[in-house]
Amino acid sequence: QVRLVESGGGSVQAGGSLRLSCAAPGDTYSSICMGWFRQAPGKEREGVAGIYTGGGRTYYADSVKGRFTISQDNAKNTVYLQVNSLKPEDAGMYYCAAGWIWRNICSRWDDYNYWGQGTQVTVSS
Repeated sequence: QVRLVESGGGSVQAGGSLRLSCAAPGDTYSSICMGWFRQAPGKEREGVAGIYTGGGRTYYADSVKGRFTISQDNAKNTVYLQVNSLKPEDAGMYYCAAGWIWRNICSRWDDYNYWGQGTQVTVSS
């Protein structure tokens, strides 16, 4: 069973930054898609960023391009989400996810099937 371990959420003022971390088991990390999703109260969960760990190709939702960066550290089996210039509308529960996804297109958000527990991001104005 794949288990993901998340950390890094917190409360920041608008314009602030956070770095979220997600660690995956070493026997499943290589050559998979890993992604970050978020869910605001009353809204559906949405994919915000994905990365193919076998080559580093990244994907972003339009709403976060230029502000969020997904990256990986293969030595630590860890994927990060650097979130900058945070806006109140960025607030919500952020989830790490993983999966073996067709053609390694990691923006196929509906195809992720392993999930972390979530980490809360709060943004005050």
